[in-house]
Amino acid sequence: MTNNPMKTKTPTINVSPRFSLRLAPTLVVAAVFILSVAAQLTYASPGDLFESDFGSGNIFEFTPGGTRSTFASGLNGPLGLAFDSAGDLFEADYGSGHIYEFTPGGTRSTFASGLSNPFGLAFNSAGNLFEADDGSGNIYEFTPGGTRSTFASGLNPHGLAFNSAGNLFEADFGSGNIYEFTPGGTRSTFASGLSNPIGLAFNSAGNLFEADFGSGNIYEFTPGGIRSTFASGLNAPTFLAFEPVPEGSTFGLLAVGALGLGVVWVRRMVKA
Repeated sequence: MTNNPMKTKTPTINVSPRFSLRLAPTLVVAAVFILSVAAQLTYASPGDLFESDFGSGNIFEFTPGGTRSTFASGLNGPLGLAFDSAGDLFEADYGSGHIYEFTPGGTRSTFASGLSNPFGLAFNSAGNLFEADDGSGNIYEFTPGGTRSTFASGLNPHGLAFNSAGNLFEADFGSGNIYEFTPGGTRSTFASGLSNPIGLAFNSAGNLFEADFGSGNIYEFTPGGIRSTFASGLNAPTFLAFEPVPEGSTFGLLAVGALGLGVVWVRRMVKA
C-alpha cells in the first residue's frame, strides 16, 4: 500500500438514513467470522470473531460477548483471514510470505511459502484458496492439497471476494479498479475511478461493498455495476465482512479501519 495514514482522528461518519450506526475503537486490520451453519445454509448464527492484528503479530479471538483471547501469536504482519469448510483458519502472513493454516484448536502448519507480501484470501465453492499476492502482482490459486497455480497476473491485488455465480472480484489498489474474473480467468473491469480500493464483501442480495481506502468511503455496487455511497467520513477503511443473520431480519456490515482507526457496525432497521 502506498498510503499509510498513521494520524489518529475522530471521523464524522455519514451513513444512508436507512441504517443505524455504532462506532467503537479497535486495533483491527482484518476480521472474519467463524460460523455455525445450518444444513441448507439458509441461516447462520454468529460465532466467535477472529481478528488479525498486524502491528502486534497476533490473531485475537472474541466471543459474541466481546471477551478477547489470543488465538495465535508470533506472526509477521498478519492480514487476510479465511475459513475453509472444515473450520480451519488460513492467514496471509504479509511479512514472512507464508500462508499459515490453523486447526480449530490453534495448531499451526505452513500451507504455502515463498509468496511476496500475501494480502487477501478467499475460498471458492470447490474449496480452492485464492491469494492476492501484493508483491508479485499475481493472484494465486491453491488446491486443498496446496498445489499452486497462477490464476491472474499484472495486478496490484488486495481484497478478494466471490459472488454467488463463482466469479472472483479483485480490489486493485494502485489502478483504482475492481476487476471481475470468470472461473476460467477471463478478466473484465467491473468498476473504475476508485481511490485505492482494498476490502470487498457481497451481501445476500448480491450487491458488492467496497472499502475505498483513499476516499474514506464505503461504496455499494449493484450486480450491474451501479455505484452508490453507502457510508462516508471513514478513516482509511480496509476490510469488510457481513454479519450472518436470519433472512428477512437485519444485516450487519463490519467495516475495519486501518491500524487501530475504528470499527463501524451498520445495521438495517426492519419493521416488526
